[in-house]
Amino acid sequence: MEFDDKIPIYYQIKQYIYQEIIVNHLAPGDKLPAVRQLALTLTVNVNTIQRALGELINEGILESKRGRGNFVTTDVSTLTDMKHRVVEEQLALMYDRLADLQITPDEMVTYLTDYISKRKEQAQA
Repeated sequence: MEFDDKIPIYYQIKQYIYQEIIVNHLAPGDKLPAVRQLALTLTVNVNTIQRALGELINEGILESKRGRGNFVTTDVSTLTDMKHRVVEEQLALMYDRLADLQITPDEMVTYLTDYISKRKEQAQA
């Protein structure tokens, strides 16, 4: 995993785990690798992993089972809310960048609709 120096690493790890859950690489009820294994895999400090996992546990995305490890919650509504929050964050970034280019909201919708159509055509080709 490549880290962006401008964003705290624990936050990037949280985003990585969100993505793994959203794309179903980590399904509800799945066990995460041990903290030390995650630290080795992502080449970060154990404390950084623990901070990211701690926040995910506080958010209800992960459940800690004493002596057994950390598991993705089986609460579908919590995972749905998380997905909506992640999508909204991405849309907010896109909106802000386009607004900086002085593109109006109506133009943004047009550009996005056109872009989606082009992507569909490319996927079908």
